[in-house]
Amino acid sequence: MALTLRKGEKPADPHADRVLDIVRGGLQDQITDVVTSSWIRCLNDYHLRPDKPHDPNVIGRGPLEERRERHAAVIESARYEMTTLYQQLADSEMAVLLTDTDGVILHMVSSPEFAAEVGPLGLRAGGIWSETEAGTNGMGTCLAAAGPVTVCREDHFYTQFTQLTCSAVPVFDPTGNIVAALDVTSRSSLMQQHLLVLLSMTARMIENRLIDRQFRNAHPLHFHSRPEFVYTLHEGKLAVDDDGRILAANRSAMFQLGLQSMDQIRSRRIEDLFQTSLADMLQRSASSSFHPVVTYGTDAALRFFAVARRPASAADAMAGSSSAISSSSSSSGGSSLAPMARAKARPAAVRAGATACTFEDPRLEEQLAIGRRVIARGTPVLVCGETGAGKEVFARALHDGSPRAPGPFVAINCASLPEALIESELFGYCAGAFTGAQRSGRRGKVLQADGGTLFLDEIADMPLELQSRLLRVLDERRVTPLGTEESHAVEFQLISASHRYLPALVREGKFREDLYYRLAGIEVQLPPLRERSDRLELIRALLAAEGGPDASLSPEAERLLMAHAWPGNIRQLRHVLRTAAALADGKPITRVHLPAMAVNLQPASGMNGERVDTTAPAAASAAAPGSVRDAHGDNAPGCAKLNLIQANERQLLLQMLEQHRWNVSNVAKALDVSRNTLYRKIHKLQIEVSHPEQES
Repeated sequence: MALTLRKGEKPADPHADRVLDIVRGGLQDQITDVVTSSWIRCLNDYHLRPDKPHDPNVIGRGPLEERRERHAAVIESARYEMTTLYQQLADSEMAVLLTDTDGVILHMVSSPEFAAEVGPLGLRAGGIWSETEAGTNGMGTCLAAAGPVTVCREDHFYTQFTQLTCSAVPVFDPTGNIVAALDVTSRSSLMQQHLLVLLSMTARMIENRLIDRQFRNAHPLHFHSRPEFVYTLHEGKLAVDDDGRILAANRSAMFQLGLQSMDQIRSRRIEDLFQTSLADMLQRSASSSFHPVVTYGTDAALRFFAVARRPASAADAMAGSSSAISSSSSSSGGSSLAPMARAKARPAAVRAGATACTFEDPRLEEQLAIGRRVIARGTPVLVCGETGAGKEVFARALHDGSPRAPGPFVAINCASLPEALIESELFGYCAGAFTGAQRSGRRGKVLQADGGTLFLDEIADMPLELQSRLLRVLDERRVTPLGTEESHAVEFQLISASHRYLPALVREGKFREDLYYRLAGIEVQLPPLRERSDRLELIRALLAAEGGPDASLSPEAERLLMAHAWPGNIRQLRHVLRTAAALADGKPITRVHLPAMAVNLQPASGMNGERVDTTAPAAASAAAPGSVRDAHGDNAPGCAKLNLIQANERQLLLQMLEQHRWNVSNVAKALDVSRNTLYRKIHKLQIEVSHPEQES
C-alpha cells in the first residue's frame, strides 16, 4: 500500500500516528468502515498528510456570489429549514451548514460567538470542505460516500479538526442527483444518531421545497399507502405535466413505488403506475374537497391514497385574475359582496401538513365559541397566548367556522421575516420595484387573502412605520403594491396574534394605540399546554398525525409526557413526538425515545452506590465529596432549557457516571478528555458537582 510518508518516517502527533497505523492495518480500532475508507482515499488518492497542518482554503467573495447565484434555488429552499433546525437544537456551540457538491459552504446558521471561533478553521461561507481539500470530515465525506455520515472528533483526518463532530446528509434534487450536503457541526460527540434522524427529516423537507419551486407549472400529486401520511413529511410526491407525464418524484415516492432511480419513472405516465389518470385524479380530488382518495397500483397489489392538485402557477394566476375582477367591480360601483361570492365558489382545500388539534379543554372551547360568534360579524380577533400554544391552529379553526371558510387562509409571521421584506410580503410589488425583485412582480399576502382570512402572527414585531400602512389598509380596504400607485380593493377577515402584551407596548410607544384598538375587536386568550385539561387527547391526536395510527405510547412514556411542563407548548410537543415516532420506527414509544423527558426523572447513584432521587430538591440528598448528582426536578427550569441533543448527552453522561461509580477522573479517562473539560460539560448539562477539588 503506497503511502505519502517514507518508510520509517513517523508523524509528529499521536493522532496522525493513529491514522497511519490504522490505514496500514497495524492497529485495530473501533472506527467505521466509512471513516477508514476515507482515510485511505486521503492518503493514497489525494496524497494528503495528517501530520501536516492544514491551511483552510476559502474562495473569494466574487466566486462565492457566483456559486450562490447558481444554487439560489437550493439555498432559498434550505434557508428556512436550516434556521428551524438550528432553533430546535438550540446549542450555541453548533452550526448548521449547507455546501454545494464541491464542498463549498454556501450558507451557515450559527451563533456569532461560535462562528468567530471556528472561522479560522475555514468553517465559514466560502470555505472548501471537500475530502480532497479538508480530508475526512462530515460534509466532504458525505458527498464522497453519497450517504449520511458522522465524523466524530478523532475520526477527522487532520488533527486541528478533532475538536469538532460533524454529522451530514446528502440533499437530492428532483432528478435524483445529489445537489448539496446538509451538516451540523458542534463540539459534542454524543447522540449523533438522533441528530442524523433530524438532519434526514430536514433534508426531505428541503427536497420537497425544491420540487415545488422547480415545477410550479406541474400538477403536484401527493400519495401514501396510509391516508394519514398524505400531506406530511412521509408522503410520496410527484410532479406531473398536463399530459400526465411524470417530471419528478421525491425519495418517498420512489421507495413506495419500488423504484431505484429517477430514470425508472421520468417521462412515464400516471397510468403506468396507478389505475387512474390525471384527469380522473383531479376530478375525484376536487369532489372530495382534496381529502385523499383511494387508488391502486397497476398490478392491483398495492393500495394508495392520493390527492392531485392544479399547478401552483395556475392557482396564482387565478388569484390574480380574481383580484383584478375585485378591483374592477369596486371601481365601477360593483357589489362589495363579490369577493364573498367568489370565495364560496372555490372548493375548500385541505391544508398541506394540517396539524391535528383538539379543543376539548373547557377554557379553550369557550374562547373558540366567543371567537366564532364575533368573527361571523366580521369583527377582528386578537389571539393571545404563549409561544407555541397553537395560535395559528386556533386561528385556522376560527377561519374554518366562519362565513369566509371557502376562501383562502393566508398566514404571515411578522417575527420570522427581515424588516426589509415585511412590506413587500404584505403588500406585494410590481415588476422592477427593487433590486432582486421577481421579473413578474409579486402579489402580497393581503391580496392573496382577498375573500378569505388574513392571519398576522406575532403582530407585535411589525415595525412602527408599517403599522401605519396596515392601519390605512384596514380602514380603506384597499392595498397599493410597492413600485406602483395603483390600488386594489380587498376584503378579508383579520385575525392577529401575539405572545406579548400589546397594551404594555402601547404605553412604551412601541405599538400604535389606534392600530391596537383596530386589531382587538375582541381578545381571546389561549391557555398554555401545561394548563389544558385535554392534554392526553392532544398528545394522542398529535402522535397519530406525526407517527400514524399504529404509533403508540408505553404507560411510562405517557406518564412522562403528561408530567412535563412543556415550556415550548404544542410546538415543542409536536417536535418531541415527531422525533420519538421516527426513533421508535413502528414500535411502542418508550422512555428511551423521549430523552428530553426521561432525563428529568433519570435516577442517579452516589459514589457509594446508593440511589439518589433526582425528582427531589437538591438539598434533600447529600452527596459525597467529589461526587456528581442530578439536582433538577421534573419541572426544574434548567432541564427544560436543554435541547434534544443536550438532553441525550446528559442521559448518556449520567449512565457513564453510574458505570464508573461517579468517579469523575475515571469517566474523563474513558472519554479521553481532561477533567476540566468534563467538568465544563457536566456544568453545561446541569448536573451538579459537589466540591470537585476534593476528589481523590
